[in-house]
Amino acid sequence: MTGPGLEQPVTALAGVGDALAARLARLRLERVVDLLFHLPLRYQDRTRITPIATLRAGQEAVVDGEVCAAEVVKGRRRSLLVRLKDGSGILSLRFFHFSPAQQQQFARGVHLRCFGEARAGATGLELYHPEYRLLRQGDVPVDEHLTPIYPATEGLAQPRLRGLISQAFKILDEVPQSLPDAIPEGLHERFRLPELQACLRYLHEPPPEADLEHLASGTHPTQRRLALEELLAHQLSLRQVRLRIQTDGAPSLPSGRGLQARFVTQLPFALTGAQRRVLDEIARDLETATPMLRLVQGDVGSGKTVVAAMAALQAIAGDCQAALMAPTEILAEQHFRNFRDWLAPLGIEVAWLSGKLKGKARLDTKAAIADGRVQMAVGTHALFQDDVHFQRLGLAIIDEQHRFGVHQRLALRQKGEAGGLTPHQLIMTATPIPRTLAMSAYADLDLSVIDELPPGRTPVQTVAVADERRPEVVTRIRRACTEGRQAYWVCTLIEESEALQCQAAEATRDALTEALPELAIGLVHGRMKAAEKAAVMDAFKAGELDLLVATTVIEVGVDVPNASLMIIENPERLGLSQLHQLRGRVGRGGTESFCVLLYHPPLSAHSRERLGVMRETSDGFRIAEKDLELRGPGEVLGTRQTGLAQMKIADLERDKDLLERVSPLARALLEEAPDASETLIRRWLGEEAGRYGQV
Repeated sequence: MTGPGLEQPVTALAGVGDALAARLARLRLERVVDLLFHLPLRYQDRTRITPIATLRAGQEAVVDGEVCAAEVVKGRRRSLLVRLKDGSGILSLRFFHFSPAQQQQFARGVHLRCFGEARAGATGLELYHPEYRLLRQGDVPVDEHLTPIYPATEGLAQPRLRGLISQAFKILDEVPQSLPDAIPEGLHERFRLPELQACLRYLHEPPPEADLEHLASGTHPTQRRLALEELLAHQLSLRQVRLRIQTDGAPSLPSGRGLQARFVTQLPFALTGAQRRVLDEIARDLETATPMLRLVQGDVGSGKTVVAAMAALQAIAGDCQAALMAPTEILAEQHFRNFRDWLAPLGIEVAWLSGKLKGKARLDTKAAIADGRVQMAVGTHALFQDDVHFQRLGLAIIDEQHRFGVHQRLALRQKGEAGGLTPHQLIMTATPIPRTLAMSAYADLDLSVIDELPPGRTPVQTVAVADERRPEVVTRIRRACTEGRQAYWVCTLIEESEALQCQAAEATRDALTEALPELAIGLVHGRMKAAEKAAVMDAFKAGELDLLVATTVIEVGVDVPNASLMIIENPERLGLSQLHQLRGRVGRGGTESFCVLLYHPPLSAHSRERLGVMRETSDGFRIAEKDLELRGPGEVLGTRQTGLAQMKIADLERDKDLLERVSPLARALLEEAPDASETLIRRWLGEEAGRYGQV
């Protein structure tokens, strides 16, 4: 562990009172050691003096010179203009904010050393508000190393940050063993890791000859060493979650084949090879007395829900209950209807529980779950609230895991307490997760992939159309619906306000009703009551509605095979994975299907690239990789995920090759130096580490 000096709060440093400590806390700098791991964003080269004559616009440089003139000039803005000469040329220093005392400093003949960025100005090259100091006499040495520029916050200037980090290094110099390298020497050699303290010193004080290009891109070997350690800490924390869960016993569920066979015979389709392979992996997990922790990925329409139903039947056949949690009312309702229709013929009662279920109906449902009369429960996160108790929960299924978070997986342990066992966990997502992200964000889970679509799924043709061609799109809807097909119109807004999104959807519904009076048009949005949404969705599914106007609440779970046309308004405002999910609502029948991306021009180059990806491919994994590249892990996973979005140094896209080394290193560390895990987790996750271990 780090020694007490580095473990002290930052208030132990000279000049740090409560106000400064509060500013540092905004940067997650609470202990002295945190300052050592607060790495620069970029560097300035103040190690050499540049002759004025060689300066170029846009160049940051140190210049020495003699003041030859200084005056206040009036223009659009009053400014102090100081002329500086060094024998090779003349340069202007311009100050828009200055005091009379400052003006008096710049007497003719005074020697100055300045640092700033040269810009083309009214008098030639100028430095705007440069950093400067007066040179009294004799040679003043330049800096010996590159000057770091740190992530900062309001009220915390760069010189103050540098001074605090310098104090932290003085403490480390006094007690070098206070920052041990948590990775043992043997693993250092095996994994070819540079020494930790040397890397930190290099990054805070790079020599003048340092490779600025590699430092700027985050690919310098010293940065890579620290990025690997940070990725390792995140992975170790997730492995701890797994170990913590798996220390408990789980119900052994040896066989549900009889019940499953009866279920499969009533399906109107055959299971794909990929579904059978994943079911075999799940069945082997459920047969053990150790809690299953498995993530099932599958592209839109790959048949994850049927796999979840088969897993639930294995739990029910083993005299246990199963529960399925979905993130939205509309998706949970869809699951409830599917499971009820599938399982009722097998004599299995399915209960529905959501936050909107109130009064006696809620009390009765909770009682039926608690005394075991209900074998299968489906709902939103309300299923796992403290007041919901299961008699013997054997399997918990979580759909669209990225909408929840690691702590919910741990909370599931409580739901098995009545039976003295921890439920098996099956996590499903229809959002394909790039392998690099899965290796880091879901290191506590085993991974299964349903990589095969059922036969008969027709590829969806995708086109991007500017919204000035809206009348043509309306005509296209009329033609599709008069031919007996159905269509979606999805409204999106850049604002986070659900109320504004609903207003936009209502306005769109009204405009389309006026333009298409011959069609039956329905509306679904997040502020409608559950019963209202269900009634509209039932009418659409039954073919009573031709066109469904909706917000993105229909992103997942909605299955209407007759719908063959999807209009997505303002697609440039959505992530690629979300667009792919929406597009997956069509193409579920045998009819050729289309997705129209109705964008608002002009598009940025970034938006053009994203919409181009949607036109080029329907492969969810390729789309997810591109989404990760363009938006980053925090956006792809959702902000409530494991904290990956707040990594200090590592970048999951840039450093994805490191993940190949992180997994074996994590295994080796847990086997050979398990105590080191705590040091690494605390070092990199700090107080956030607790979020992984909370129940």
